[in-house]
Amino acid sequence: MARAYNFSAGPATLPLEVLQQVQNDLVDYKGTGMSVMEMSHRGKDYDKIHNEAIANFKELCGLGDDYEVLFVQGGGSMQFAMIPMNFLGAGMTADYLNAGTWSGKAMKEAQKVAALRGATINCIANCAKDIPTRMPNLDEYKLSENAVYTHICTNETISGAQMKVLPDVKTPLFADMSSDILGIDRDFTKFDLFYAGAQKNLGPSGMAVVAIKKELAAKGDEKIPTLLQYRTHLDNNSLYNTPPTFSIYVFGEVMKWVKKMGKQNLFALNDAKAKKIYDVIDASGFYKGTALKEFRSNMNVTFRLPTEELEKKFVEDAKALGMSSLKGHRSVGGIRATIYNAFPMAGVDALVAFMKDFEAKNG
Repeated sequence: MARAYNFSAGPATLPLEVLQQVQNDLVDYKGTGMSVMEMSHRGKDYDKIHNEAIANFKELCGLGDDYEVLFVQGGGSMQFAMIPMNFLGAGMTADYLNAGTWSGKAMKEAQKVAALRGATINCIANCAKDIPTRMPNLDEYKLSENAVYTHICTNETISGAQMKVLPDVKTPLFADMSSDILGIDRDFTKFDLFYAGAQKNLGPSGMAVVAIKKELAAKGDEKIPTLLQYRTHLDNNSLYNTPPTFSIYVFGEVMKWVKKMGKQNLFALNDAKAKKIYDVIDASGFYKGTALKEFRSNMNVTFRLPTEELEKKFVEDAKALGMSSLKGHRSVGGIRATIYNAFPMAGVDALVAFMKDFEAKNG
């Protein structure tokens, strides 16, 4: 059966060789006589899978022993609430960026917690509704003097805008990296906490991967429910309750694939994939990119056609050729080509050829 080129923003394309390895291991993992889905999360066979996945992720991110990696159910959206519940107390202030849908949702969740606790959320920059879409310039940030942490989102999947340079903050820096984790060269040690919903660049859906400094986790609020405390997951190696074992196993296989690819090779490939699509947009009077050039994402390429009718036809014709999920997010419309780490260059080439042909026929 032919595989589609899946441009979905999540759940998203996984590396084919990872899927084939999972298929090979599905019924009988490495001679154990059972699937990973059937293993005890406290058995030695699963224990090796779990710890190797953590070690490889820490290695890829350049994290030392002062960090721990946690597997937390609830996806990235659960982190929007967990962070302020752990670290935002009465009379405290937290700084939040609002540069799009996801950073805006994180800020709204924090505002709910702040209202209950008598705390304050300071919006350090707000360009969420700007068209063309973008991230703030460095001189736009208005940081609090007494914030306990600063929260950002490094890539907005819906708007197609990506943060290329991090803000210089004096507080602990937290980041939602759900859609560009390991997709662009970053110094992860600049962050005290960063997280990603797994279903975009890390594996299947079902969890968030959280990297956190151990000393930070120890400062979390002990009065909130046990499973919402970072220290619970840290002290128990993410095994306090039954974790999403199969998702963690696939995540581990994806980390092996990234190591095999080589980070710098992967970053260069991601840039090359995005450039091919942006070059067609820039050479055209038919397609129009929706993000400012200096903030264009190498993960989510967003653009418009002259009419919504042509956009609908574009999506339908592409699907007939085996290219799926090119429709933009329902909140903004347009076209979105998501080309995460595992998305193949052959799929980009197919899209580029289709874009040129579609313009020639409909422009």
